[in-house]
Amino acid sequence: MYRILAQHKDFMLINKGPGLGMHDEAGEAGLVNPGLVSRVKADTGQVLYPVHRLDKMTSGLVLLARTTAANRALSMAFAERQVSKQYLALSDRKPKKKQGWVKGDMQKGRGGSWMLARSLDNPAISWFDSVPVREGLRLYRIKPQTGKTHQIRVALKSIGAPILGDERYGGTAADRGYLHAWRLSFTLADEAFDFICPPDEGAMFLTPELHVAIAGLSE
Repeated sequence: MYRILAQHKDFMLINKGPGLGMHDEAGEAGLVNPGLVSRVKADTGQVLYPVHRLDKMTSGLVLLARTTAANRALSMAFAERQVSKQYLALSDRKPKKKQGWVKGDMQKGRGGSWMLARSLDNPAISWFDSVPVREGLRLYRIKPQTGKTHQIRVALKSIGAPILGDERYGGTAADRGYLHAWRLSFTLADEAFDFICPPDEGAMFLTPELHVAIAGLSE
């Protein structure tokens, strides 16, 4: 469900598995399904603070602060867009464009879904590029500049390339939603950090062609 990738005096870095929520959820018969934060706290016996979040279907890098001071500093860094985030996604649809910006206000749709509007009052902003994996499958690298709910999922849907497995937004059914938080770069107390975590769950993320495609992404 998760792996601890790095432990620093101020934070813990986690690789979250797909299908695991960040926070506790109500289960059957009144039982609680513990989320990522509760699981890591219980397993390590440490007090931890989530400074950002991933959707339940999204795997990859999650940063948990270990002190209130680090929580404050990291939360502020995320809020002020001082953290560089890169995600990987797969789609089996042909996009309207292969790279560029996706910008627009996020509007609530039906059943908890979101839509991208043409207005730019408080827009979600994402930059992406892409490379082919094989015939009928394309790898996208997304660099969100903002942190809106479902931002990347809606952005890729808006260019005609919904994420493989993301049925909420029209993606083809698959063994998981193919969105992964791949790279995280930030500065804390004047020390620079840059973490990369290749995806390791999901049949389509484990093909040799996928690793070649990732290597083909330019810096």
